[in-house]
Amino acid sequence: MNDTVLVAYATRYGSTREVAEAAAATLREHGLTVEVAAAKDAAVGDGHDGGAREHGHVGHVGYDGVLLATPFYMGAMLKGAARFLERERAALARLPVALLTCGPLSADDDLDAARQQLDGALAKLGWLHPVAAEMFVGKYDPGRLRVADRLIAALPASPLHGIAAHDDRDWAAIRAWAAMLPGLLRGTGATAD
Repeated sequence: MNDTVLVAYATRYGSTREVAEAAAATLREHGLTVEVAAAKDAAVGDGHDGGAREHGHVGHVGYDGVLLATPFYMGAMLKGAARFLERERAALARLPVALLTCGPLSADDDLDAARQQLDGALAKLGWLHPVAAEMFVGKYDPGRLRVADRLIAALPASPLHGIAAHDDRDWAAIRAWAAMLPGLLRGTGATAD
């Protein structure tokens, strides 16, 4: 029987979903059974241990591990990811959890500073001790922005002002990182950052 891992993702524009799907494909290549679901629809717990088992949620009891993929906006993970962590806290506290995040919009941005934002967010979640957590560069397409984000990007002081569409996601690095997760998500590997 294969180990089963949930890959839950939160996304605003779809880029992090694509990253989560690439990570899921890599996990499958390494022998795991993988279920991919939006964090808002995913459930890990059975409803008796604090995990949400609300009508309409997908998932089953018996995951061997969880990979959560989320973008970071202005130093914080997307609310859908934060809600998933809180809703599923009791179940996640007993499982190996890995965290894949997308933050900087350009390969020229300071990835170390973005990683510090991830570390700060994890420090606020004292109960969550991921077996692996990594920050990757994301993608930016101003043509797809929602109204509120478009208004922010239009401000001359905004770091998004005047930036053209680009995709700096490093697919090789994402897949390589995901390839080292199977042992960690099965609980048979050492913790990795």
